[in-house]
Order: sequence, then structure tokens, then C-alpha cells
Amino acid sequence: MGDTRAKKSGLSADIQKKLNAKYSEEQERQCRQWIEAVTGETLIDQEIGMNHFNKCLKDGTVLCKLINTLNGEALVKKINTSSMAFKQMENISSFLDACKVFGLKDGDCFQTPDLYENQNMSQVLATIFAVSSFATSNGFSGPTIGVKIADENVREFDEATLAAGKAVLSGQTGWNKGANQAGMNIGNTRHIVD
Repeated sequence: MGDTRAKKSGLSADIQKKLNAKYSEEQERQCRQWIEAVTGETLIDQEIGMNHFNKCLKDGTVLCKLINTLNGEALVKKINTSSMAFKQMENISSFLDACKVFGLKDGDCFQTPDLYENQNMSQVLATIFAVSSFATSNGFSGPTIGVKIADENVREFDEATLAAGKAVLSGQTGWNKGANQAGMNIGNTRHIVD
């Protein structure tokens, strides 16, 4: 299937160049290794590069299998194996919906055309890293990439500790429990006449 998009020009071409420049082949290598380790399947195209990685993920089946494996139970109930464009885009949309259930925010996720039309593969990489980060907090004990999401660290203090904390001056110089200079005049006020 050939590329049906017109060649970008002007500002659109400049923006696309910036998006392509953000793409990291090192992050791609990490994502490839991690996806293969988690799913137990080898990606179809082993060549490194944005277009090759797009070819591996474009139909959405690998991403759907990935999120189902990470969750332990199927978040994507039906994975389409058809080569029809709308079925492949449906797989990608199902993956993105599953990501939101998994804990990702809208800003963490790429848009369907970013992957399907190879528009912003750096955002696809960022989403895969975010999925990995949320995996451990959702109970996945296998390999991960990227940063770990912080756990909640609730602290309980007794009354004596809280009272001792009130006796310590805050780091803000001149703190005096909310007092301010409202109503104070120094010298005469300035009279303005129209």
C-alpha cells in the first residue's frame, strides 16, 4: 500500500522535521527489547529505524497483546487480524482506550494517526515508556523500561510531634502567623487632584 498523503510543505514540513528529529533510536531499541520480552514474540521487522518500527506496530496487534499481557487479563477483548485500514486503526484505538483504563492520562497517549500514518513516532515511544512505568504499579512483576511511578507514602504523626513542628520557625524570613501591614501609614498620603 503506497503513501496516500500529499508531501508536506512550508510550516507543516518544518513541524514534521522537528517531530522526526525528536525520535530516538536508542529508545526504540529499548522498546523493541521490552515488547519482545513481555509478549514473548519477535517483532516482524528487526531493522532499527522509525519507519521499520512503525511497520511492526502499525496494525495494532502487538500493542493490544502487550497491554493484555501487562494487565494479566484482556483489556482489549477482540484483536482484529484483518489487513483493512479501519480494522487496524480500531486495534490502535482499542489499545489507547486500554491504556487509559490501565492508568495513563490523555497527555501520555499518542493519537491514532501518530502511529498509523507515521506522523509522530516519538510520541508512540513515549506512550510505550509510560505503559511500562504504570505496569509495576498495576501488579506486573516482569521487566520494565523508563521511570518507576512513585508509591504513596502516607505518614502518621502523633500530637507531640505535630506540636514540636509548630515551634520550629518556617523557612520564610519574617513569618508572623499571617500578620501583614494593611492599614499602616508612614508619613502623609499623596493627594491627587483632577
